[in-house]
Amino acid sequence: ARPTPPNPPEAPRGDLFPLTRRLTRCRHLIGPQRDMFAAISAGVTELPGITDESSRYFRDLYDHLIRIGDMVDGYRDLVSGVMDTHISTVSNRLNVVMKQLAVIATVFLPLSFLTGFFGQNFGWMVKKLGSLGVFLGLGVALQVVLAAVPLLLFRRRGWLAPDAVRPAREPGAVRRARPPPRLRGRTAR
Repeated sequence: ARPTPPNPPEAPRGDLFPLTRRLTRCRHLIGPQRDMFAAISAGVTELPGITDESSRYFRDLYDHLIRIGDMVDGYRDLVSGVMDTHISTVSNRLNVVMKQLAVIATVFLPLSFLTGFFGQNFGWMVKKLGSLGVFLGLGVALQVVLAAVPLLLFRRRGWLAPDAVRPAREPGAVRRARPPPRLRGRTAR
């Protein structure tokens, strides 16, 4: 997978929406004209005073309108593809940010619970935490362990490391097959 750009530009949205509107307006203008010239060139609609030369001219206009309509459709598809790519890039960036926020929240949730729990004044807790060793064990070491365990799990799953770019296989490269499993203690017959 390719890495997500750090900050996708916001400008394409401002440029693409008016362009899409203009292409849609062109499509709405070309459609009825194309239909009208199709009816004239097919002989469905008779116009007085049409000669063979004007009939060829109307067929030529009809062909041009078909080409223009196809070009407008192609441009509309291109703009739609660019818009989808931009939205996908922004969405990928948002997913990365949300993952980072979820990691931070997961690390600080148990710490907040412990801090709130030990911050209360319970009579039995004051009697139990009488020495410095118990205080350091419960108050400090427990919080360090509760912060370190999720961090280690996230690191093992690859959530904390930046998105490493894996080298792509060359086109046409053949994957090496795994060797067959060895027969353990058995002889092949």
